[in-house]
Amino acid sequence: MSNRPVAEGASGAASALVESVQYQGRKASRKGSEQRRQAILDAAMRLIVRDGVRAVRHRAVAAEAGVPLSATTYYFKDINDLITDTFAQFVERGAASLARMWAESEADLQRMAAGLQGDRQTRQAIVEQIVERSLLHVRNQLVGNRDSLLAEQALRLEALNNPALRELAKAHQRILSTGVAHFFEVLGSRQPEEDAQLFTSIILRMEYQGLLAGLENIDVDETRGILRRYLYLVTGL
Repeated sequence: MSNRPVAEGASGAASALVESVQYQGRKASRKGSEQRRQAILDAAMRLIVRDGVRAVRHRAVAAEAGVPLSATTYYFKDINDLITDTFAQFVERGAASLARMWAESEADLQRMAAGLQGDRQTRQAIVEQIVERSLLHVRNQLVGNRDSLLAEQALRLEALNNPALRELAKAHQRILSTGVAHFFEVLGSRQPEEDAQLFTSIILRMEYQGLLAGLENIDVDETRGILRRYLYLVTGL
C-alpha cells in the first residue's frame, strides 16, 4: 500500500493543472474590465449548458451577459477563442474543486484502506461504503451539479472537432483519472491506473444515463451490482 502524501498525487496534479491553464483571449487590465470579461465567460457557459456550443455567438453572449456587443469582440477576436476560454475556465475551476475535495478526503481514504486489512466481513463493509458513496456522489452531481455535467459532456463532444480543445479535454480526463488512481493506490490495488479507468467509466456512464433519461430512470440496483462486483475483484473478495 502506498503512503505517498496526497499533495504529491491527485491533489497536486489538479493544482498543477490550475496553474498551467492558458487563455487565448485578451487579458483584462483593470478590476472593472476583469469583471466584464468574467461576465462574458459565464454567459457563454450558460448558453452552452442551455442551448449547446453552436448557440455561442458574439451577439447572443453579449445579450446574455448584459454587456455591449463591442465588449465581446474586444476580449475575444473570434468565437473559437471565446469557446476555448470558456472551457478553459471550466477545466480550471473543476481542477481547483477536485484538488480541495481530494485533500479533504485523504484521512477518510486512509481509514478505509486500513479497514481493508481486516477480516472478510470488515472488508465487505468497506466495499459497501464505497459503493453507496459512489451512488450518492452521482445522485448529488445530477441534482446539484447538473450544469457542470452538461458542460463536461459539451467539452468532450466539441473537442472531437476543435483542435484547440483537445488538450483541455485530455487534461480534464487526466485529473479525474489521477484522483481515482490515487484512491485505488491507497486501497492497495496492484494496477491503480487501470482500475481508475474502469471505475471512472462506470461513474461516467451513470452520469450520462442520468442526464439523458433522468435520475429517476437510472437502474440503481443494476449499477450497485456492477460497482460491487468490480470492487470485490479489486479487493480480492
